[in-house]
Amino acid sequence: MANTNLQFKTNYVVESKIEPFYKGGKVQISKDEKYIFCTCGSRVNVLEISTGKIVHSVEHDDQEDITSFTLSCDDEMLVTASRALLLKQWDWRQAQCTRSWRAIHTVPVASMTFDSTSTLLATGGCDGTIKLWDVVKQYCTHNLKGSSGVVHLVQFHPDISRLQLFSSSLDCGIRLWDLRSSRCVCVLQSHYSAVTSLSFSPDGGTMVSSGRDKICTVWDLETRKAKRTVPVYEAVEGVVLLPEDKDLSEIGVKSKDLHFITAGSKGVLRVWEASTARCVYTQTLPSPLATVSEVEEERDDDPRSLTFLLHLPASSRLATVTAEHNIVLYQLPGLTTQQQFVGYNDEVLDVKFLGKGDSHIVVATNSCQLKVFELLTNSCQILYGHTDTVLSLDVFKKGFLFASCAKDRSVRVWQMDSDSGQVHCVAQGSNHANAVGSITCSRMKASFIVSGSQDCTVKVWDLPADLSTTGPDVNQLTPRATEKAHDKDVNSVAVSPNDKLLASGSQDRTAKLWSLAGEGNVGLLGVFRGHRRGVWAVCFSPVDQVLATSSADGVTKLWSLQDFSCLKTFEGHDASVLKVIFVSRGTQLLTSGSDGLVKLWTIKTNECVKTLDAHQDKVWGLHVSRKDDKVVTGSADSNITVWVDVTEVELAEEQAKQEDLILKQQELSNLLHEKKYLKALGLAISLDQPHTVLTVIKAIRQVENSGELLEKTVLKLRVDQKESLLRYCAVWNTNARNCQDAQAVLQVLLTHLPPEEILQYQGARTHLEGLIPYTERHMQRIGNLLQASMFLNYMWQKMRVAGAPSSMGKDEEMDTTPLAQPFFMIDKEKGMGSSDEKQDGDDSDGGQDEDPNCPVKEAEEEDDDGEVSSTKKASANGGRVENGERTKTNGNHHSESEESSAEEALEEEDQTTVKVKCLPVSSTPQCQTFAS
Repeated sequence: MANTNLQFKTNYVVESKIEPFYKGGKVQISKDEKYIFCTCGSRVNVLEISTGKIVHSVEHDDQEDITSFTLSCDDEMLVTASRALLLKQWDWRQAQCTRSWRAIHTVPVASMTFDSTSTLLATGGCDGTIKLWDVVKQYCTHNLKGSSGVVHLVQFHPDISRLQLFSSSLDCGIRLWDLRSSRCVCVLQSHYSAVTSLSFSPDGGTMVSSGRDKICTVWDLETRKAKRTVPVYEAVEGVVLLPEDKDLSEIGVKSKDLHFITAGSKGVLRVWEASTARCVYTQTLPSPLATVSEVEEERDDDPRSLTFLLHLPASSRLATVTAEHNIVLYQLPGLTTQQQFVGYNDEVLDVKFLGKGDSHIVVATNSCQLKVFELLTNSCQILYGHTDTVLSLDVFKKGFLFASCAKDRSVRVWQMDSDSGQVHCVAQGSNHANAVGSITCSRMKASFIVSGSQDCTVKVWDLPADLSTTGPDVNQLTPRATEKAHDKDVNSVAVSPNDKLLASGSQDRTAKLWSLAGEGNVGLLGVFRGHRRGVWAVCFSPVDQVLATSSADGVTKLWSLQDFSCLKTFEGHDASVLKVIFVSRGTQLLTSGSDGLVKLWTIKTNECVKTLDAHQDKVWGLHVSRKDDKVVTGSADSNITVWVDVTEVELAEEQAKQEDLILKQQELSNLLHEKKYLKALGLAISLDQPHTVLTVIKAIRQVENSGELLEKTVLKLRVDQKESLLRYCAVWNTNARNCQDAQAVLQVLLTHLPPEEILQYQGARTHLEGLIPYTERHMQRIGNLLQASMFLNYMWQKMRVAGAPSSMGKDEEMDTTPLAQPFFMIDKEKGMGSSDEKQDGDDSDGGQDEDPNCPVKEAEEEDDDGEVSSTKKASANGGRVENGERTKTNGNHHSESEESSAEEALEEEDQTTVKVKCLPVSSTPQCQTFAS
């Protein structure tokens, strides 16, 4: 093998990911035009437009799909509705739910919107009703009935002084609701199919509606009559009135008349003049799409169709959403494409680095289109050309030219402009008899490509010297050599670094080596036999005369090009090994499999040194950058991951951090042992570990004069440490076991710090609001416990115990003071004793360590606490002994009156109650501390 001085790669970490963020449904853009909000199953994702990254994500706890959402006009509140019929209000920047309430609708909410003041929320349900909510005062203000079927559109009139709401449902009418009278004042009838969107003029006097009945209607809202019906000859999903104060002559706006723009099933934006009902501008489609037949244009599931049209007035932009979940931003007035985001990639079949400094990646998904992502912004170009699923990709040496092949039996060559980054097709060839499943490029210069097909052949295609194109036509390629290479599908082809050899791998379980040196025919040099199942990938070493192959039998093999013998076998994947590539100048291998794993192998030691686990499904795409420092993977789980090699220095830094953490934990333990609580608490807060901080608080509360010590310690903390402590308290207070510690800290903070200072803490309002409902729940639990203790005290005063002085049988006034001492329990071994003996006995069963906030059932289940276990045991024994003693008493007092017998029967009933109720009782001082 090659003798190099390179250090072996030992670790890769995830640098970035391109994940699905939109799978259909509503899309909304924030008022400041910085963020895109869109649904993805049970989540609402927030995409930052400038970076293309998901910066926030909110998700319902119940994992139910979100049926609708809306963002307030001031960009502060996000409200979501789920299938569980819950409405949730979010502080979306913190991804925190601030309030939730029942939707009142009997079926899921289909649409929702805020008014311009961000105080009124309208929800349209699948039950045909519309509810209006005051989100400030938190109550339902209107319940509007009368719509038929699902209310899929609700929208306030932009002039809030009118207090009008527009809605549409399955009857295709547009209802106008007067919110002062809660009545539907009229129904605007014009459409014969679903109304999809409404757009209002700046003065609020004109409205344009669009529908899937292929018309748009211009309404006069003063007379509530239709002024003009404009046939647009396509199902329209979105309409936007164009601003009158902008120069839009580039898109056909030549007059001051009303103009609007539509987006629909044909996948293009078109500008209409309302007064003449004429289309004055049609967006130009990419050339391969312009020739699509009229029959194909009429398909309802056309992937090119547009589903939303949004206006960004501040930046003079338009946003469209396609049926393939792509979000495209256009700049007015020329409607030039500014940014494009891919919401969902489907299965990733291949991925390669591209461009200067590997700044881009080109991706083949389960689609006829190619996607080129800029890694810095996640903005994407979509390349049209193939007419069926693209299966494989390869890139030429310089990184600006690449080739693709597809099920449409064709190969294409694409070129990226080094300045603009735009990609266009420069050559194509179509000569295979079946789907083309693999392609490879020449290594030294861009002179030829080789393709392998399901027709069992490999073809060599020569490229013209000048690949530039001046017109709409591209260079047509013809194969210079065709060879029947295998008996089954050709899964992979690869060209050697010197362009003289070709390797092919097939479903027939073999790999073959071919000569490319001669003109014309491809010559067979040898066959590699040894795999038990089909060969998925072949790859030449960059420095040695070695070929690597991977197979569906789960192994990777290295072969000698001299005698075609197997040199090494790498076993470790649990399923098919789909790709193999060389890294570290041929000293290591990377393999990817259908088990979702990527493994890094050192060839010399035959050892797997790292397993990369970031995918949940088959990893079809695997490519290394030209600098050999990054790896990109693409999977059938729709995720694309860029991995960066972590250097030894970075690994040392990470190890140093871990060692420092261990040392700090040891130091913390020493400080607690030495009772240096202030330093211990400060150190624990610096680690930013709430559980560690809680351990210190518990330690402080266990010492004598704990209240005074806790107060002194907390008040000596810095402001930032107190801020962290408040945040931790909000977390601790959610758990009944830790609520007393949280309340003790809160009592110190709220008693000794002025409200103005606390409110300056970051997120203080949110933390305090989160504390309220849990604190109320804890207080209610303690209240119930105090009531139970008073009842038991009364029962204790009324009970008669056999063998006690006669004075015990007399009625006494009920003692309503809370119990400060534990109940006495009858010892089975000692039998019955006097009441004085019981009162002077051991009080270890009093439950002093129990949490008074826990309900009875919780206390019974906490077997880890010795006191609780002993209480349960004593209670169980007490019942049996009492029955035995009662039998003995009845035997010794046959001469007593019937009244005495009746009293004893009552005692039996009362004692039965005691056995159930006395278990959770704990000392009163704990309850009073929490209540205070």
